[in-house]
Amino acid sequence: MDSNPALCTAIARRINTSPRRRITFAEYMDMVLYHPEHGYYSSNAVKLGFQGGDFFTSVHLGADFGELLAEQFVQMWNILGRPVSFSLVEMGAGQGLLASHILKYCQQQYPGFFAVLEYLIVEKSPVFRQEQQQRLQEFSVNWCNLEEIPPNSITGCFFSNELVDALPVHQLILEAGQLREIYVTTREACTAVPLPSGSVPSFVEVIGELSTDHLAEYFDLVEIEISKSVYGDGYRSEINLAALDWLSIVANRLRCGYVLTIDYGYPASRYYNPRRSQGTLQCYSHHRYHDNPYINIGQQDITAHVDFTALERWGDRCGLDKVGFTQQGLFLMALGLGDRIAALSHQEQPLSQLLQRRESLHELMNPLGLGGFGVLVQSKGLKQTEISQPLKGLTIPE
Repeated sequence: MDSNPALCTAIARRINTSPRRRITFAEYMDMVLYHPEHGYYSSNAVKLGFQGGDFFTSVHLGADFGELLAEQFVQMWNILGRPVSFSLVEMGAGQGLLASHILKYCQQQYPGFFAVLEYLIVEKSPVFRQEQQQRLQEFSVNWCNLEEIPPNSITGCFFSNELVDALPVHQLILEAGQLREIYVTTREACTAVPLPSGSVPSFVEVIGELSTDHLAEYFDLVEIEISKSVYGDGYRSEINLAALDWLSIVANRLRCGYVLTIDYGYPASRYYNPRRSQGTLQCYSHHRYHDNPYINIGQQDITAHVDFTALERWGDRCGLDKVGFTQQGLFLMALGLGDRIAALSHQEQPLSQLLQRRESLHELMNPLGLGGFGVLVQSKGLKQTEISQPLKGLTIPE
């Protein structure tokens, strides 16, 4: 698989016009994934699902994931006193499958909730937005940018499934006990040899000073002493400042309700474990993964695990209260996944279909896979009587 030449040229142009002819890895990752014309998520390069996709999510295992989330959203609406308008803001809606599953289920099972539901989608990818609009045309759905939502205007729930892992990250490395940043430049800039006409630029890393003080402050936020001797020379990891910016905007737009974040990741103590010495950055293509973001440029996904401690601590600074943190498997079991598995024995379907559905339901709760994903719930503007009512998804199944 070859890199996208137009994207490589655009990145090289950005580098050549930047101070010291280099850009942060976060800038590089942002261009690779979100360049308006040639980025992975902005072009037809991105493929999701089992058949011919680069990766799959919980949504691709059937409607159960969305339907169980809908159960949680309905309870949130009840806790808030059944407001006459309840907004669900899905951020990064992919192919629109999750929205379709949630809306169809609510329409059939909870018509009172469906009648007051306002469904908003925040989607950066024009390719995905077009697919969502086609899939969801039977429903009343609105699309917008996060910044376009007025402050303190949303009563309801902002939610995302595997969004934060795809936000661009800074990469850092320890050198002689000092925290340094990894930048991206062109091979030609390093060697001073001009690029032959018609050739595709290639990229290499260089190490320099921190591009912003926020990177060092981040470790204060999550209470990690990164300069301690247990972190050896060459220790490398990531910091997702974009996730903090994103959460700031979400908190500002929420008047009353919840923020639900589902993704793969760890608390900071596990994320920055000295033994995880090369970070968590991964590239995905055709259900295979590797750690080289400088090949297949624009043709593969790049992700990093989520630091849930940072989201909790930063959310607290932005006025979000932590409601709870759990694993996806436990969350879905509390919402009725176990009942759905048990009900399979009473259903009259061809054996092959029953076995396939059973496998899909078990995959949702597999602690070594999707079931091990983190589920963070935060809230804002709740009354004490509302805070005292536990969310069903955060209760321990009997």
